Amino acid sequence: MAMRWKNTLKDSHVTDEAAFMNRRQLMGSAVAGLGLATMGAGQASAAGEKLTPNSYEDITQYNNFYEFGTGKDEPAKYAHTLTTQPWTVKIDGLVDKPGDYALEDILSAMTIEERIYRFRCVEAWSMVVPWNGFELADLLDMAGVQSGAKYVAFETANRPDEMPGVKFPVLDWPYVEGLRLDEAVHPLTMMATGIYGKDIPNQNGAPLRLVVPWKYGYKSIKSIVRITLTDKQPPTSWNKANAREYGFYSNVNPEVDHPRWSQASERQIGGGLFAKRIPTLMMNGYADEVSDLYAGMDLRKDI
Repeated sequence: MAMRWKNTLKDSHVTDEAAFMNRRQLMGSAVAGLGLATMGAGQASAAGEKLTPNSYEDITQYNNFYEFGTGKDEPAKYAHTLTTQPWTVKIDGLVDKPGDYALEDILSAMTIEERIYRFRCVEAWSMVVPWNGFELADLLDMAGVQSGAKYVAFETANRPDEMPGVKFPVLDWPYVEGLRLDEAVHPLTMMATGIYGKDIPNQNGAPLRLVVPWKYGYKSIKSIVRITLTDKQPPTSWNKANAREYGFYSNVNPEVDHPRWSQASERQIGGGLFAKRIPTLMMNGYADEVSDLYAGMDLRKDI
């Protein structure tokens, strides 16, 4: 499949599968491209740092998904309770074909690709992730976006019987996110259904999650059950919780620090607690592809 953006990454740059899934170590970045591969112990990332594969125990015991608890080991303990089959996504708002779309019907109409993207957490760790999925634009085309639509809102499943974390007011549940329409239909924006050629584990957002590689990771909402096209900027969970720290756009910007830490550098996955920090790239390395979306905006102000 021909690429629609600049590829600067080889298959050998992909973070090891075990190291990718492990959250116990602080992490770092690499470069985007297409394809799947596995990085072995001691191989260098695109940034020149060595990544060390982690164990399967690390993969399954340490993760973030607040709907299953705030402890790092809780998603692995409890995410298996999430029922992912059958799965339905409600698409509504300013669309020609609103309705409840069965996931199997969505997937049968989509072209599933393999893409390797940088992933940068707002907490200043990063990694390289090989995703399987399809462009969000294709799903929106399926529903038929009306001319008045300017934003896309997303909502995560909210199931107290299956998600013990939503019983506590950590955030205003359900988890919600949003993009401007031009961001949503950009070729880099995808809906992920797999990692390393396998279905996404529940704790990583099964069965369908958003991936927006130039934004901080919390924008890539997990376990999506609703997509709404709207003419108004939608609320987003972390922005509602603390607008000073988490803006609507949340583009990766090394020149704008988080109020409590610097965003100028990051640590790579697999490098360990004392790994050398590497510089964070503007828009996580995708500025050439997406900076035109923000022409005329003050990226220090419109965070």
